Amino acid sequence: MDLGLQGKVAIVTGGSEGIGKAAAASMAAEGASVLIAARRVDVLEAAATEIREQTGGSVTAVQTDVMVPEQVEDLIQRAIDDHGRLDILVNNAGTSAGGAFLGVTDEAWQHDLDLKLYGAIRTSRLAVPLMREQGGGRIINVTNLGAKAPGAASVPTSVSRAAGVALTKAMSQEFAADNILVTTVCIGLIKSGQHETRFKAMQESDPDLTLDQFYSAMGDRVPLGRVGEGEEAGDVIAFLASDRASYLTGIAINIDGGTSPVV
Repeated sequence: MDLGLQGKVAIVTGGSEGIGKAAAASMAAEGASVLIAARRVDVLEAAATEIREQTGGSVTAVQTDVMVPEQVEDLIQRAIDDHGRLDILVNNAGTSAGGAFLGVTDEAWQHDLDLKLYGAIRTSRLAVPLMREQGGGRIINVTNLGAKAPGAASVPTSVSRAAGVALTKAMSQEFAADNILVTTVCIGLIKSGQHETRFKAMQESDPDLTLDQFYSAMGDRVPLGRVGEGEEAGDVIAFLASDRASYLTGIAINIDGGTSPVV
């Protein structure tokens, strides 16, 4: 299926690993020129090289901290300088941080909101005028299942992600007339660098533990019986960014193997 991404220009924040990297690869394979942004320049450059080799597509690494407004401005300007336009923005920057409510400090709350919610606000605020001027665009916010169904000891992430879903809906209503479609994907258990970091910590106390065993145990909590692949989320994001999704806006799609208790 031709997604109509040939010649489109996309930015993916948090694009060096996991879902962001997979989304960048899916769009590059469909002919989009992709700028991936993240803080760690070595991991970012390695990801860009890997995606280029995998897809033969145009992928540019731009070191960016979405908590620094000047760096966000530089990222958006890089898209304009290199390609003259911006069609797609994937707001994926952020890590999972969950703890008991009474143990989360003001500093932890502020950091989480600044990284995830305000990061998306900063990028979108600069992207929307460009998309409006060229007649439309796509913004996909990456959130998680806790945004819809928060559990105990899930803050601050569940709250910042819920705000991301609300931001998605509000923006979709405001910019629909400009043909700027805004959606969100609510992520469940998907293979990622964050999970592999946890695996390595567990392996220190259990040297015989393998990554396959680690993911297999996690998959027992999923109705489909397995942890999702990054590519499965990346392909959904690429579809939402495409011409094929031209009547979809203001929606939140669970990518979770059936885990969420709500639709």
